[in-house]
Amino acid sequence: MKNSVIIKSFQSGIVLHLDPEISFEELLIDIEDKFRESSSFFKDAKMALSIKGRSLNEQEEKQILDAISLNSDLRIICLVGEDETTNQNFIKALHQADFSEGSGAGSEGQFYRGTLKNGQILETESSIVILGDVYPGSAIISARDIIVLGGLYGEAYAGGNGSKEHYVAALEMSPEKLKIGDFKYKAKEKTSKWSIKPKVQPKIAYVKDKKVIVDSLTKELLSELPV
Repeated sequence: MKNSVIIKSFQSGIVLHLDPEISFEELLIDIEDKFRESSSFFKDAKMALSIKGRSLNEQEEKQILDAISLNSDLRIICLVGEDETTNQNFIKALHQADFSEGSGAGSEGQFYRGTLKNGQILETESSIVILGDVYPGSAIISARDIIVLGGLYGEAYAGGNGSKEHYVAALEMSPEKLKIGDFKYKAKEKTSKWSIKPKVQPKIAYVKDKKVIVDSLTKELLSELPV
């Protein structure tokens, strides 16, 4: 295995440094060995994962996540990239999501890896993290919180139990429909006729004064949300 796989920690997660030279098949075996050896250290921790040193496609990322899951009890809650501010805000949002135990089946939260496409509906009684996009024509429905590590372009319904103490967060927020508890989001009409796409900015939707507000995802804003 040598040093083809190096694990380093950072706040709320781990960084996986991978050898860019060896074949992916060899690397995968080394990852399995590394996490098998470290399984007692990680136990059943929930962490974010950052992968560095090697360019990977979506299938390879999935194989790495599967290798970690099969060879340890470590639970990867999301993959993070190079933008530290975005990473930390989303990690904090993940930790604030209602993944508490002891309130019924599925109360630990769910993680869905993939893209929801036209006509697809994903419904859950727990909080959910989507590791992909939610396309127009698709819908995600949760009794608690929704976090989309991608673009939210379809429909999202959080707090399906009628509670307003929940939120929806996404790396890119442009939903067809959005509802939290009993409150619907009314998007502002686009006044510009120019096809200039604004800078993508992570956003979060929450209820304030009986209205659904969509704001930029910041540490300051997250500190004001209910935990």
